[in-house]
Amino acid sequence: MLTPKPDHFDVVIIGSGAAGMTLALHLPDDYRIAILCKEAPLEGSSYYAQGGVAAVLDEYDSIGAHIDDTLVAGDGLCNPETVAFVVEQSPGIIDWLVTLGVNFDTRVSNSGRSEFHLTQEGGHTHRRVIHAADATGREITERLAEALNERKGVEFFTDQIAIDLVTSDQLGESSKYCCGVHTLNLKTAETQTLSCQNLVLATGGASKVYLYTSNPDTASGDGIAMAWRAGCRVANLEFNQFHPTCLYHPTAKSFLISEALRGEGARLLLPDGTPFMENFDPRGELASRDIVARAIDFEMKRLGCDFVLLDISHKDDGLIRSHFPNIYERCLSHGFDLTQAPIPIVPAAHYTCGGVVTDLSGQTDIKNLYAIGEVSYTGLHGANRMASNSLLECMVFGRAAAQSIRKTPKRKLPVNPIPRWDDSQVSRSREDVILAHNWEELRRLMWDYVGIVRSDRRLLRAQRRIQLLQQEINDYYAHHTINRDLLELRNLAQVAELIVRSALSRKESRGLHYNLDHPDQSSAATETILMPTNYFG
Repeated sequence: MLTPKPDHFDVVIIGSGAAGMTLALHLPDDYRIAILCKEAPLEGSSYYAQGGVAAVLDEYDSIGAHIDDTLVAGDGLCNPETVAFVVEQSPGIIDWLVTLGVNFDTRVSNSGRSEFHLTQEGGHTHRRVIHAADATGREITERLAEALNERKGVEFFTDQIAIDLVTSDQLGESSKYCCGVHTLNLKTAETQTLSCQNLVLATGGASKVYLYTSNPDTASGDGIAMAWRAGCRVANLEFNQFHPTCLYHPTAKSFLISEALRGEGARLLLPDGTPFMENFDPRGELASRDIVARAIDFEMKRLGCDFVLLDISHKDDGLIRSHFPNIYERCLSHGFDLTQAPIPIVPAAHYTCGGVVTDLSGQTDIKNLYAIGEVSYTGLHGANRMASNSLLECMVFGRAAAQSIRKTPKRKLPVNPIPRWDDSQVSRSREDVILAHNWEELRRLMWDYVGIVRSDRRLLRAQRRIQLLQQEINDYYAHHTINRDLLELRNLAQVAELIVRSALSRKESRGLHYNLDHPDQSSAATETILMPTNYFG
């Protein structure tokens, strides 16, 4: 079926999380904006973020301390310029959110005045995480959505998945810039082509490439894969953050237990009740996530157990219920009472620290193509993301990309029209079981061979199998009609290949990348940058 004539927008944003909505809110009112949502608006990682936003708001804290903590957590690979750029804007971002009506938690100070309640998370040396109970992401994204609903010129395309980007060189032009995107309507199975002056990838990360993840189903690496196929560089994809504490239960789907519990005094225990974090780091439970996740993984493998315990039952019942109401209720629904006993937890894939290479405005290697939020690589996180820097990053770079777009003169439409999506040469598959099998195999081999602890042998084995899977997937893609499972599997297989290639090239252990064959850290910290064959920079 041929799609209708492309619809034209000033800006097309793929993704409706904190990054994409922040950008839309900072664009001029006369811009025509399309926001593509794979599911309903707000369904993404931003909505489910529990902990909060890292920001310097307390008189005992400082911009310099926040910068230093971020650099330490990034284990030598952060870009200091990027870190300063983001951290310095944190107070202003919070002020902006407050003007939008975001209801952050407050407390009464010793002097009797109301002030924001700040908590402390792993890697932070101060209480600087501002939050809305344990559902900060939901509170922020709902207020952003409300503000967008009052704005003209913004059109949401729900139940749409992007297929691939359209660049001008595909239309026969000598210069290269992004000019559109092909999409698939997941309800009608119809394809559509959107043309645009600027396209923004705000698609989130790729944690769905692992068998166990805290992320929603939308986190399938779409933006990274599409940008790579279009000709963008990617960087540091070997650094996949595993959240140390997700609820262990057969029906909980790796429900995240916020790091803020440990910030309020929760302890990690072996199944027999013995604390163990002090054996791995003097900061104990407040060590950075890579250290805590590796410690848990080590103890589980050493003991042959399926989980360890997280205990906050020694704290006041009222504090637990007021600060963590959603976590408390969710655990209770699975038969665990946080106020009475420890709960079983395991690590799960949580955050993609690498991504599409951008500058400080979110601009990628392709003109008029931006990447913001988790899909991007800016140098903020380095080898390990510090807790609660991610929502801050989304909004800082959403605003920065909007400022860049506003300054960019509008260009003429491509001389040649964007080709419509043509599926006249493919047929409907009768063997979708192949997709299901490849889905399971890809995610399990990534978990087993490219997880928290790696080795050269495991990585090489993963690389060989992923290459075979890619051949099967590409053959299937060439001959059969597309659907969500196929598009996501194609993207995840591409990202998996890039993750493994990046991991094999790093002959050291640093941050989130720990290789048994290269346990020491190199004296020089270098980024891992991969260039596609059609890179033109």
